[in-house]
Amino acid sequence: MGTTAARSIGVGVIGFGWMGRVHAQAHARLRHHFPDLGQVPELVAVADDVPGRAEAAAAQFGFASATADWRELLTDPRVELVSVTAPNWLHREIGVAVAEAGRHLWIEKPVGLTADDARTVAGAVAVAGVQGTVGFNYRHAPAVALARRLVDEGGIGRVTHARFAFLSDYAAAPEGALTWRYERARGGSGVLGDLASHAVDLVRFVLHGEIASVLADTAVFVPERPRPTGATSGHAVAAGGVPGPVENDDHVSALLRLSTGARVVLEASRVAVGEQNAYGFEVHGTAGRLAWDFRRMGELQLSRGPAVQDQPVATVLVGPGAGEYAAFQPGAGIAMGYDDLKVVELRDLLASVEAGRPVGVGLDDAVRAAVVLDALADSAARGARVDVPPA
Repeated sequence: MGTTAARSIGVGVIGFGWMGRVHAQAHARLRHHFPDLGQVPELVAVADDVPGRAEAAAAQFGFASATADWRELLTDPRVELVSVTAPNWLHREIGVAVAEAGRHLWIEKPVGLTADDARTVAGAVAVAGVQGTVGFNYRHAPAVALARRLVDEGGIGRVTHARFAFLSDYAAAPEGALTWRYERARGGSGVLGDLASHAVDLVRFVLHGEIASVLADTAVFVPERPRPTGATSGHAVAAGGVPGPVENDDHVSALLRLSTGARVVLEASRVAVGEQNAYGFEVHGTAGRLAWDFRRMGELQLSRGPAVQDQPVATVLVGPGAGEYAAFQPGAGIAMGYDDLKVVELRDLLASVEAGRPVGVGLDDAVRAAVVLDALADSAARGARVDVPPA
């Protein structure tokens, strides 16, 4: 297929930690994988308030300008689309400002600290008439797309029950620095917004059902951490700092009831020793089973057929025809990576810009996930099952 004539679309990135770099790389790679889109991202401006970070990003990635003030970035007439990869407590303010400035929005989850924050950003995008998407990248894995298709087609019968788990050890060390991530005012609900938000989105995406009610339990297993003595990045260790309290949750486990009648066990932890990005799901139906593990992203475990009892499990290596695999590799068994999923995410946003309507995951998905997260927190606080209200 030949390429179409395309115009440049100016891009700004606000926040340039690890995720800001991932966004910048996706913008740079977009045309390599999806040459028929009508826009080619052009890196115009980057903003980060850590001294020297924006300038270093401009030198490495080729941004035309760099600033410490994200508001200044929004005054640049060349910027038409903005990636927001700043810390959670800034998402509402920046997301609304981006929309009101008439720029398209690519924002990382959980889009603020509460469902009200997510609603406010989504509302601002709708009023401004711009397009927006949120960083629920795991739904873009080709094996996850295949799992959704199989569920939709009845390939494992009617879904009865499932398990979704997002387990990691990034906060398992007690010496991990007490950064904003562990403060309720800036980091929100902790592991709920960080990891459980992805799990909730995958439940909705893969199982084709809304979460109707939840029964949740949460815990803080590392109650104190040392305050950092200097600037930090990522999940730095800060041994020797003055201890301070952890204000949000390390772990959540929950029993979900879906509108379809299916039951789901959901678990997320940031302190799971021995688990590194152990993200995935297992889905059981009346005629089969499927399972996916992010660490083996190109594989789907599948059991289906007439036997039902004592039925074997096969490993399916996904390839062209599953999701957007063909845009990256020519044949099954060639690995894709995390960063590829962000390229797919950006493709959908630019397709939305072309179509003038949401394509793929939208800010309504961010709102719905946030409503479920608020319900999980409410259930844990009350020690009771709660209904999930409408978004």
